[in-house]
Amino acid sequence: MTSVSTHVLDAVRGVPAAGVAVWLVRGERRLTEALTDADGRVSALAAGLDAGDYRLFFDTGSYFAAQGIETFYPEVCVAFTVGEQSHLHVPLLLSPFAYSTYRGS
Repeated sequence: MTSVSTHVLDAVRGVPAAGVAVWLVRGERRLTEALTDADGRVSALAAGLDAGDYRLFFDTGSYFAAQGIETFYPEVCVAFTVGEQSHLHVPLLLSPFAYSTYRGS
């Protein structure tokens, strides 16, 4: 069984992205949702995940709208596969017109 966490960084301002809505989906079913904390983290988004394909959605449109900033990506979806790992960390580096992600530790 695997747990998942995430961390969102605002690459333009150089600060953690606090208050970003994040939800985890498997197939068509939303499993859980949370808001990033003051440090831009959701340290325990989900636990006990079985192997398979999942998607993390980030509500980037609302995050930038709250700052009065136009964005090209109103939502970011990161698809990933859970295998035999005990924990997966999925960071998101965010700006209004670009984003990047990687498998963290």
